[in-house]
Amino acid sequence: MLRRSRLFGRKTRVTFSLPLDLPDGVVSVVGDFNGWEPGRHELVRRRNGTRSVSVTFSPGVHRFRYLATGGVWFDDDTADRTDDHGCLIEV
Repeated sequence: MLRRSRLFGRKTRVTFSLPLDLPDGVVSVVGDFNGWEPGRHELVRRRNGTRSVSVTFSPGVHRFRYLATGGVWFDDDTADRTDDHGCLIEV
């Protein structure tokens, strides 16, 4: 699930959130905003039964996917759009 929060100026904070148990292992959100580097934005376990991470974006369209332990890539159904190359979010 994606949650957007407007910040000062033209920045937007996007919180990426997944259920704690789906999928197993470590999950990172990777995309054009972090050079597709796993581990830079790892989802952290929360007390409410989810795991999440927040990223600050400049205006524009950004591409991302999730990467789980074992090299498992998957998309977010709540993204603005999804195509053969992953998810798109417009901020």
